[in-house]
Amino acid sequence: MPKPPPPPTAQRGQTPSPALQRAALALQMGQFAEAERLAGELLKASRTDAGAATILARALLAQNRGAEAIAPLERIARRLEDAGVETLLGAALGGAGRGREAIELLRKTAARRPPFFPAFQELAGQLSAAGRLDEAIVVIEDALGLAPGAVELQLSLARLVLQRNERGRARDLLEKARAAAPGHPEILTTLARVLLLDGNYAGAADLYRQVLALRPDDAMTRADFSACLLEMGDRAAGEANLRLALRGRPHMIGRTTHALAKSSHGRFFFRPSAFAKFLSEPG
Repeated sequence: MPKPPPPPTAQRGQTPSPALQRAALALQMGQFAEAERLAGELLKASRTDAGAATILARALLAQNRGAEAIAPLERIARRLEDAGVETLLGAALGGAGRGREAIELLRKTAARRPPFFPAFQELAGQLSAAGRLDEAIVVIEDALGLAPGAVELQLSLARLVLQRNERGRARDLLEKARAAAPGHPEILTTLARVLLLDGNYAGAADLYRQVLALRPDDAMTRADFSACLLEMGDRAAGEANLRLALRGRPHMIGRTTHALAKSSHGRFFFRPSAFAKFLSEPG
């Protein structure tokens, strides 16, 4: 899903209503059901409330219910020429399995000037998901031609070229982005992933530590950090961090299993239940 777009054209320069502010705050806090409820009530009063439609769509997309976001976004898109609304509509169409329509719409939005860069990122994501990785890379390269110093675009391109295993190019892009935004967690985790793939476990672990200092509850980063520790031979710390990554998160069982079993200093279990029992025990 793209980053939050600016307010729709019709509402820029206006003070949002208290109800819209509450809906926006709920969305920001990750209270997606509440944001959906509040935005839905606003749309009952005014079906053409662009701000409410945008919040509703983002809340639905966050709940993997993109198909339900299409109708309210289409109503707004027919009234306004707004790149943010169109980008969300593209995301909703893609989430509903209508990838061809999504890509067609997003190409038109990305062609707008001045450029709206989340549209480029959403388009690249949809192309990549459709197996059209080379086209996705060209889209982000075109965007970087318009904004060479854009950190988020450098990060997007690095992730795409990493899918082609172009680790050197990804590393160069990420180092450049890191110099411009030293504490950016996504840059650090992506760069750490490159170092991990290169076998530079100590370098990757250092970057993962920095991210975990900022986001201690980031289970995926902690699992990757654990993999580095295990590869470095620090089994006790690696297994302790895997326990933290798994604690209260049943969906992490696959990722933590992979980290422990794949490591050259890890462990192997014949039954998943034995693995789960091992990580649920105190270290």
